[in-house]
Amino acid sequence: MNPGFGIWMTGIPASGKSSITRELVKRLDDRGVLVVVLESDEMRKILTPSATYSPDERDRFYHMMVRIGELITQRGVNVIFDATANRRAYRDEARALIPRFAEVYVQCPLEVCRERDPKEIYLRAATGETTSVPGLQIPYEAPVRPEVLVDGRDRPESAADMILDNLKRLMYI
Repeated sequence: MNPGFGIWMTGIPASGKSSITRELVKRLDDRGVLVVVLESDEMRKILTPSATYSPDERDRFYHMMVRIGELITQRGVNVIFDATANRRAYRDEARALIPRFAEVYVQCPLEVCRERDPKEIYLRAATGETTSVPGLQIPYEAPVRPEVLVDGRDRPESAADMILDNLKRLMYI
């Protein structure tokens, strides 16, 4: 059995990761490529239901998320991590444990992300309700050499096409 691949969709909150992931999943489904999405908000409900977003908790959360993804890919199922993962170390751990791995950096200006704000993350930061927004209140470490760099202002369909092209180039699909 061939191991599955892992794709990490990273970027600051509201950069477009989830919209691109949804489009990518549709396109992979159309090709008969099975993929499991590990979306950070959904995973937090299970792994850290009373999330504090402290540095230690983030370290544990992302370690558990990576290990779950590793187990899934070992069984030949592909995984998309739809998660900011503000520290490079989180994504590097996945790269070290998942042999067929690609990092997708959804680059988007902070101003655009603030305007979108579908989960009101930036609004809560402005009111002082939260103090741990990556790229705003705590550091976000952008990838050094992502396999794919997409502009979060582009249409999700265009970004999904770029990712698919790279998955083909890497011979993952």
